Order: sequence, then structure tokens, then C-alpha cells
Amino acid sequence: MDTPEKAPVRLRAPEPGDLGWIVQRHGALYAAEYGWNTEFEGLVARIVADFAEDHDPYLERVWIAELDGRPVGSVMCVREDAAPGTARLRLLLVEPAGRGHGIGTLLVGAVVAFARSVGYRELVLWTNDVLASARSLYLHAGFTLVAERPHRSYGVALTGQDWRLPLQEGSPR
Repeated sequence: MDTPEKAPVRLRAPEPGDLGWIVQRHGALYAAEYGWNTEFEGLVARIVADFAEDHDPYLERVWIAELDGRPVGSVMCVREDAAPGTARLRLLLVEPAGRGHGIGTLLVGAVVAFARSVGYRELVLWTNDVLASARSLYLHAGFTLVAERPHRSYGVALTGQDWRLPLQEGSPR
């Protein structure tokens, strides 16, 4: 029996409407899957607005993952102003319809490769422990968990996590 081929995934730069899609899908998906309130959507809106208003296209990027011509994922790489030489992976999202196609791995890999290519020394991210699939992707990409702190955000009790990935030889672990 033949196994069906997986549709090809395309990573591309954002087009008009995509940044709004990132905000809307984060708000809707995290509410449906984790019970988070609109406080989270507001945070995502601020992150996206800051990127749209002022980013360095040489050092910062957004990727949209497409499957069958529709957006099914996204991620950002932004510079960490408080730590020169450091980039931050932000807003990783894979739609339920896109899961199982390797999209999360492609998106995280795109950020890591880009950050390396433009000379960042390390890549950091902040997430929450309930996001098990994303945490698995970060571990697979070589990130190390460096800190955990309980907090109450988005209407629920969570444990925030800081992760980091050295990108150059001799970068501190």
C-alpha cells in the first residue's frame, strides 16, 4: 500500500495581514488549548507591533509557514536589546492542522540558522512549562533550560522558563 506524501511546507516572509494573523491565532489557540485570557493576546499584539514599527531587517525576522497555500505557523527572531550579541526566539506557533508535518522543527531551525548567520553569540527564549511540544522542539535544537519561576498570567497559574542556546564556539553555557 502506498503511503500518502506529506504536502510541502513553505517558509516565507510575512505579507500584509500576516502580522495580524499571528496575533489573532495566538489569542484564539492559546485560549482554546490552555484557557488563557485576552491578556496573552495583548502581549502578542505588543510584541508584533514593536516588530512592525521598528525592526532591523538584517538582524530580525519573521517566518510564516504555509501548508497547501495557507498559513499554519509562525516564529520571530528579534535582537535582545538588554544583551548585545543575543537574539530572542519569540511567538512560535503551529496550527493544529499543521502539526505532524515537521513545521515546528523547520521554524525553530530557521531561527537558529538565521541567528548564527548574522553573528549572534546566543539565542534565548522564554516559555511556559505547559507548552510541552514547544519545549521538546527547543531541547531537540540544543537549547538548555536555565531558570524556572512560577507566575500567574493570562488568567492561570504557570511556571515560566528561560532557555538559551550558545551559537558560537566559546559562548558561555
